[in-house]
Amino acid sequence: MASLIAHTTVDCHNAHALSEWWKPVLGYVDLDGDPNLPGHQECMIRDPETDQRLLFIEVPDDVLPGKRIHFDLAPRSGTRDEEVERVRALGAVEVADLRGTHGPGSGWVSFADPEGNLFCVIRSEAERAAGAPTP
Repeated sequence: MASLIAHTTVDCHNAHALSEWWKPVLGYVDLDGDPNLPGHQECMIRDPETDQRLLFIEVPDDVLPGKRIHFDLAPRSGTRDEEVERVRALGAVEVADLRGTHGPGSGWVSFADPEGNLFCVIRSEAERAAGAPTP
């Protein structure tokens, strides 16, 4: 089993404004059927050729952390919870378990790598497509 980078996340103060700024710089577009609008706290854009994605998330901190970009990893096979255990066994340090935060089937687990760089493990694409609930 291994992970793939589902998208890269950028912590920011205004997700809509920043996603709108990056779209013409990178030639990215909104997700089909999911336009980014003013006031959205999470805005995702994608490369129309490769489907590589950037997610801009508003954080409440007055001063943004020094580590503002992190990977969101989705399992290539298996489930989020299996992947959480796998990366933990590889030495990742759990920072926060946010599974179920936004209702059944939502959430992620945040980790730090050996140098303190943050990353999150999210549900697999199959889990997201199936709307699989989590405990």
